[in-house]
Amino acid sequence: MRRISPGMMVVLGLLALFVAAALAAPLLSPFDPLRQSLLLRLKPPGSLLGGRTFILGTDDLGRDLLSRVLFGARVSLLVSVVAVALSFVVGTALGMVAGWYRGAVAVVIMRLVDTMLSIPAILLAVLTVAVLGPGFLNLVVVLGLTRWPRYARVAYGQTLQVAVLPYIRAAEMAGAGSTRILWRHILPNIAGPLMVVATSEFGLMILFEAGLSFLGLGIQPPAPSWGSIMAAGRQYVERAWWLTVFPGACLFGVVLCVNVTGDWLRDRLDPRAASR
Repeated sequence: MRRISPGMMVVLGLLALFVAAALAAPLLSPFDPLRQSLLLRLKPPGSLLGGRTFILGTDDLGRDLLSRVLFGARVSLLVSVVAVALSFVVGTALGMVAGWYRGAVAVVIMRLVDTMLSIPAILLAVLTVAVLGPGFLNLVVVLGLTRWPRYARVAYGQTLQVAVLPYIRAAEMAGAGSTRILWRHILPNIAGPLMVVATSEFGLMILFEAGLSFLGLGIQPPAPSWGSIMAAGRQYVERAWWLTVFPGACLFGVVLCVNVTGDWLRDRLDPRAASR
């Protein structure tokens, strides 16, 4: 097995640090992210006020920015994980069914996939959230149900390749039903490419959540979200740059680490890359 390069170890370490900070936000946050104080509004990073240090400064309502960024990471992680899981399950199931049964079933499912892929995902998400209304549950459902076609297409192609292998025919001759074959024999053998897709989709989900929250269609105030924090800070860019720079830097760093991890995972799971 190939060793992990030092650069990749740094990327994985930063990603693990993000996840740990998001999970431990209640323990790491120095203040209540919802506590307001107009006397402390728009204080710059490192301000020492009343014996308290605001490492990243405060926002327009006097709330500690570090605490809000940490809890915003928690929101982004939760939304992205649940949305990726939902789209993974729906897309993989439909793609495997289409690849196994072929014929009219495959035509109907894959034409639906083509239709969904022809609509810009962010536009579809914005329209759907605008109709259903903002909120955590609606956001997760919208993101999950607008991104399943990518999994379906990969699962369909992989299932077509695996379904003709000898051990699948042997399982059929032994009396195994379609559900058992799909679950026990095909899914484990196509999980690698699907995991690569899930990794890249995870970063995209973080961006979508931040974008929708920035537009006011995602997580609603006063709950912290990187997108909503930047949206609130855009009118103070000249006098309070930290309101957009710090959450934006976190968003950039996390998505970059996720995308690099996805590329690394693809190379690890690609047999042709492993032989180089």
